[in-house]
Amino acid sequence: MGSKGSKTKATAADRRAKIEELRRAEKARERRYRIITVASCTVIVAGLAVGGYFLVDSGDKKEEKKAKVTSSVVKTGEFKGMRTWQNLGRTHVEGTVDYAMSPPVGGNHNQVWQNCNGDVYTKPLTKENAVHSLEHGAVWVTYTDKAAKEDIATLKARVEKTPYSMMSPYQDQDAPIVLNAWGNQLDIQEASDPRVADFFKKFVQGKQTPEPGAYCTNGKSS
Repeated sequence: MGSKGSKTKATAADRRAKIEELRRAEKARERRYRIITVASCTVIVAGLAVGGYFLVDSGDKKEEKKAKVTSSVVKTGEFKGMRTWQNLGRTHVEGTVDYAMSPPVGGNHNQVWQNCNGDVYTKPLTKENAVHSLEHGAVWVTYTDKAAKEDIATLKARVEKTPYSMMSPYQDQDAPIVLNAWGNQLDIQEASDPRVADFFKKFVQGKQTPEPGAYCTNGKSS
């Protein structure tokens, strides 16, 4: 009996020792886990802070490097006197935009374009929609009440047979008739001016187009 009792006590002691060893190992794992977790969180937070800095810094630098809108006038060639603009914004915005020229030929604009598939409008257009059409490569013919009725009829006929073009009245311009494309604007006095045909040929879906091939239908129709 004594021998059996000794063996039983030894077995129980061994069991307790193993249990204690397992507990110590478990506590050690928990400590390591806490250390790793804290270290990982610290790295993540630091990374976010640094990343945030670089994002903000990059954004600031991007703004600093953003080119200013510049303008010039063509001095020679078939479009002598045509005004041109560079570095025009292209962001979709809500509400009205204060454009650098009138009519506007580029800049931030509404996300919905004006239908420009040979569309002739009898009422003024919302500028922000019209500018979006120019981004798609359209030519926009604008005229004041000083334009002759015969000239308006001639231009109307040209626009109606020309995809990626549109026409509308516009009073706030210097000439009776103005031809507009993205970044380009030409004043004319009469529809018989040979530069009209040249302007259409050069700028309807021309090289100036920021988004060639984009729709001129399924947009705003009035």
